[in-house]
Amino acid sequence: MSNLWDLSQIQPRTDLVVAGDTISAMFWNAVEQRGPNVWMRQKELGIWRSWTWQQTAEAVREIAGGLMSLGFKPQETASILSNTVIEWVLADLAVLSCGGVSNGIYPTDAASQVHYLCEDSRTTVLFVEDDEQLDKALEVREQLPMLRKIVVFDMEGLHKLDDPGVLSLAKLRELGREFNALHADALMQRVKACKPEDLAILVYTSGTTGKPKGAMHTHGGLVYTVRGYNTLIARTEADECMCFLPLCHIAERMGGEYFSLYTGAKLNFVENPETVPENVREIAPTVFTAVPRVWEKFYSGVMITLKEASPLQRATYAWAIGVGKQIADLVLAGQTVSGGLKAQFTLARWLALNNVRKLIGIHRARFLVTGAAPISPELVKWYLALGVPMLEVWGMTETCGASTGVPAARIKPGSIGPAAEFNEVKIDPATGEILVRGPNVFAGYLNLPEKTAETIDAEGWLHTGDVGLMDEDGYFRITDRMKDIIITAGGKNITPSELENELKFSPYVTDAVVIGDKRPYLTVIIMIDQENVEKYAQDHDVPFSNYSSLTRSLEVQALIQGVIDDVNKKFARVEQIKKFFLLETQLSAEDEELTPTMKLKRKLVEKKYAEQIEAMYR
Repeated sequence: MSNLWDLSQIQPRTDLVVAGDTISAMFWNAVEQRGPNVWMRQKELGIWRSWTWQQTAEAVREIAGGLMSLGFKPQETASILSNTVIEWVLADLAVLSCGGVSNGIYPTDAASQVHYLCEDSRTTVLFVEDDEQLDKALEVREQLPMLRKIVVFDMEGLHKLDDPGVLSLAKLRELGREFNALHADALMQRVKACKPEDLAILVYTSGTTGKPKGAMHTHGGLVYTVRGYNTLIARTEADECMCFLPLCHIAERMGGEYFSLYTGAKLNFVENPETVPENVREIAPTVFTAVPRVWEKFYSGVMITLKEASPLQRATYAWAIGVGKQIADLVLAGQTVSGGLKAQFTLARWLALNNVRKLIGIHRARFLVTGAAPISPELVKWYLALGVPMLEVWGMTETCGASTGVPAARIKPGSIGPAAEFNEVKIDPATGEILVRGPNVFAGYLNLPEKTAETIDAEGWLHTGDVGLMDEDGYFRITDRMKDIIITAGGKNITPSELENELKFSPYVTDAVVIGDKRPYLTVIIMIDQENVEKYAQDHDVPFSNYSSLTRSLEVQALIQGVIDDVNKKFARVEQIKKFFLLETQLSAEDEELTPTMKLKRKLVEKKYAEQIEAMYR
């Protein structure tokens, strides 16, 4: 187990782990190196099934053979419309091995979005997970003349389907076996013909403003970046990771699939998004990457559990976390931890903190990684106090994921760390915008040369749209998105994300959007945490019939007002929130107000709830 003051287990690596200058070459070289070792695990009917590198290679070879038998050509696009399952990885690697372009589609996307993404990417083969996703594809198939075949991973409920344009993954693999028997060298010829400059994947931005844009990443850029990741946070074949974020998002595609392909770390796939907390405890990952919403949810769960604990248990936890916080403060200040305090921490872990870590499922974790959205510094310190270093990384679709990262040896909560070794990062002196340059930067937006030219300047600097600062140690801090900065009617510049992060630190708040641009004062729209607020209501005999009535109850309104009052104490008067409004519907990724990565779309929320916002200013 890692101790907070012993960070020797988290060393960057610069050596070459697996050769290959394309993702496909790297995969087949990894298979040769690791053959019988387990790479992936997935729970099926309550039992974890392991996939060795050899078994993975066999499936990929058959799927690739099947694609070639269907006439799939190099640089044609295949799209994958599925949740995060092993078949997603198999299809992705098969497409890349054929020299094709692989594109992911969020499983929460509506049929109209599936149509747009398939049309824009010129998709010829579409992989879908099950009958639900197949329905979307069939709804728009007539409007996609380039789409030749739809391949279904899970045929449950579809056995009577008789459609020449649809086949099962099992049938595709059968076609592949037949094709490979006749053309033994065809696949490896495709792999060898693939060049670093070839387009490998499309990652569509989540479209918080306007239609999603297809970010193009080449094989060379992906390989360069994935090797660079090891200089940020090294992994080994002994590591256990969890795969649960959407694979069509750059974070899981790079930090999960491709990084594990390179390092050999085991990938464990959760059953579904709802079982993440249960699966974390089963898997006990040694390296755990997640978005702030997941870390907030775990913290909330611990806080709610504590409320049900006995007075002795609560007192023990308070003492133990207090010791952890003392050590965290010393480590963050770069000071030595005394032997006496170390002894106290050993006792603190034995009495309480180990149980908290086991409750979450991070008792084996060498370190935690957070990214994709800002996180509260207080939350980082809490995990540090448990004895688990939390490292924040920052990047975006266009930088191929992480571009900066906090090193374990010098953690600064609230910072995204210095630039990663593999790219340059600087602040634009005129605008304060963060700029990135390096081989990891994407090749441009598909079919949108004007947007590409707006984003990457003549000197090769990517304009990220994030505003930030750099301190004397070269550590960067995001202050906000350029388009999100609020200027009040009084002329005060306010970065809403700081207030929003403080609010989300409460176990009762899932998300928040601060309003106030050109307004006399700040207000906020809040999405409550259903589970925790329902529990609060039950414990305090607050009557409610559904989610909507819960948000309208005076007791819940008072609870959230208390959260806002606590946050307001940390800010100057002009930065304080004067009024709030609770969303009366429980939003999910299917709702237009949320991006597929579960972030509220600020502009859409402001537009949709304009009437309620105006009411807060009357």
